Amino acid sequence: MLKEMNIELPILPTTVIGSYPRPKWLRHMIRLYKAGRIDEKTLQESFDDAVIAVVKEQEDAGIDIPSDGEMRRDEMVEYFAQRIKGFRFYGPVRVWGNNFFNKPAVVDKLVYEKPIVIDEYMFLRKVSRRPVVKVTITGPYTIADWSFNEYYSSKQELVYELAKIINREILELEKAGAKFVQVDEPALTTHPEEMEWAVEAVNEVTKGVNIKLGIHVCYSNYEILSKYFDKLNFSQFALEFANRSFRDLHILKRLGDKEIGFGVVDVHSRRIETPEEVAQAIRKVMEIVDVERIYINPDCGLKLLPREIAKAKMEVMVRGVNIIREELRRKGVEKIIMRR
Repeated sequence: MLKEMNIELPILPTTVIGSYPRPKWLRHMIRLYKAGRIDEKTLQESFDDAVIAVVKEQEDAGIDIPSDGEMRRDEMVEYFAQRIKGFRFYGPVRVWGNNFFNKPAVVDKLVYEKPIVIDEYMFLRKVSRRPVVKVTITGPYTIADWSFNEYYSSKQELVYELAKIINREILELEKAGAKFVQVDEPALTTHPEEMEWAVEAVNEVTKGVNIKLGIHVCYSNYEILSKYFDKLNFSQFALEFANRSFRDLHILKRLGDKEIGFGVVDVHSRRIETPEEVAQAIRKVMEIVDVERIYINPDCGLKLLPREIAKAKMEVMVRGVNIIREELRRKGVEKIIMRR
């Protein structure tokens, strides 16, 4: 049974998955830094200014639980591998077409040397006007699956070691005051034969944690994932549905008392949905999941969209939510208590 936290939120809380388009001027400053034309202090000031800008953009759009847009992160696995002792980078590898990924390799025992995203969280908390903000962390299975293993005896051993490190980071975030951490595991269902031990390993990140933990799995086999809803020790599953035209809603009947972070806008399409489309999608999920257990978000991170389209998608998402909120208000339903 999920436990209530002493935090009140509007019914159908709106949030983002994590990433958001970097402002063009920030990309320019990063290029200047790599060319040796600005110093580290100037670059960090640029990152701070970008976070301030995108948080304001989210909040002005009506997002209840913002993130920092992952402004400081080039890539979700590389960012964490750079900050855990035991990884090495040999160079980029081709992932598809002309897209390359700086794939890390585990070459030594992994060591958690110091907090990884605490400073990110503290700055986000300082600049946000919302009572709750979201911190995102790449999960241990995805980091392992997207890395070369040149040290541990098996992938399973590597995932467990990474899970212990991520667990320490989440506990540090809890000490710092974080209320909501999302673990991103897009690779989790990639190898169905590994699911049994993978779920046990991913659960290691939740040990001793007393704040809200969500898990985000996108563009995956939800039939496989849904078999483990009750075994994964997370209070919320943030899943994409707009991209698959809401075909797999039936799997949510297996959620039990857990929450759904319901993806209602497609981040792989530049078409901007209408508020009524969003509202209609929410009506569909409300037939399966109690409204008190539904959060609303985009399918995935908005990073790859043009910024003006990302902003417009957030705005129509909130407007669609407000259509349903008004219907619920007439029934006397306006607030929820956040649970962990």
